[in-house]
Amino acid sequence: MSLSKDRRIIRTQSSLKEALIQLLMEEADFKKLSIKTVAAKANVNRVTFYSHYKDLDGLLNAIFDDYLDSLLKHFRDSYQSLGKFTSTDERLHLPIFEFIYANQFVFTLIIKGELIPGSQNRFCENLLKLTHREIKLNDELPIEVPALSYFSTYGSLGFFIYWMENNFDQKPTIMAKKLTYLHSKLFEEAEVF
Repeated sequence: MSLSKDRRIIRTQSSLKEALIQLLMEEADFKKLSIKTVAAKANVNRVTFYSHYKDLDGLLNAIFDDYLDSLLKHFRDSYQSLGKFTSTDERLHLPIFEFIYANQFVFTLIIKGELIPGSQNRFCENLLKLTHREIKLNDELPIEVPALSYFSTYGSLGFFIYWMENNFDQKPTIMAKKLTYLHSKLFEEAEVF
């Protein structure tokens, strides 16, 4: 019985998330959307909505969390079988660009940061989770790995904004090659494990 309840909860939350994304894709103004509209699109009532989320910001935050978690999982899954590689290896950046490209709409909302204040920082903080644990320097450097990670990650945010502002007009492989070039200059002595 609890398994079916869990499935219903997951199904309802998924329906609400899909409804909000669809409404936003139809160019609905998030600030003018009502819970009643989102609930109706998801074929649930307002009471059901409130049993899962406090408000529309909570629902949008849950969507962002899902996509950011999926980005990290995709990134980790894509490189873990590769073994050791360096900052000049495009395979390090390509999975991020591919995932964002495949989910352009939601990542545009996250990266623009206009709907949920701080979503840009959440994007960067999620990427930092990887670099803090998984970059090892070969030699002693006058700067710590976390400082390099912050600099690189927040600089990369500008790169993603540039790509988004240009309507994702360049393929992920081209963008990964460009970011790899920039990172290779920054992390010349770093290896990723």
